[in-house]
Amino acid sequence: MIEITETAQTYFLRLIEQQDEEALALRISVNHPGTPGANCDLQFCPQGQNMPDDHTVEFPGFKVFVARASAPWLDKAQIDFEEDSTGGQLTIKAPGIKGSEPSDGASLEERVGWLLETEVNPALASHGGRVALVEITETKEVVLQFGGGCHGCGMADVTLKQGIEQTLTRSIPEITAVVDATDHQSGSNPYYASDAQGESAV
Repeated sequence: MIEITETAQTYFLRLIEQQDEEALALRISVNHPGTPGANCDLQFCPQGQNMPDDHTVEFPGFKVFVARASAPWLDKAQIDFEEDSTGGQLTIKAPGIKGSEPSDGASLEERVGWLLETEVNPALASHGGRVALVEITETKEVVLQFGGGCHGCGMADVTLKQGIEQTLTRSIPEITAVVDATDHQSGSNPYYASDAQGESAV
């Protein structure tokens, strides 16, 4: 059901030991499942405070209780911990919590929006950022607006070309390019302009 990587297990064990509370576990649930605003809620769960119908997942040294109503949404979810110079970042990837993936026959906007919400934005969230779809041009260029920690970031172009563009074009080959519509200095949008015919200039 839920995969917790070895690094994440080690991280959780360390956190649990620091609490000095007997039989402390973790509990995970999904808020607003099946919607674009869905998110995972992971908390400590003291002994006896789990719900009777929770699913129990055993890991070496600790348990994770999964809220019964959330279990179907957490199928193939993965929890990982990546260490870095600042300590590390915990990430939860749960591809099913926002609903069913659009079919190949769905509109390009739907398919791009799905990838942004389920793959791109969860990755950017670890840096406090996100992107939003502005438009898709007649030539199938995807125009995005950066926000949060990505607005004004000097690495935004690298993120766009080496991360976001590759993610989108790998799943949707008909996309011709991914364009940043963000003015990372003033927010007024100098890098992208769209004329009346829908053609873009960068």
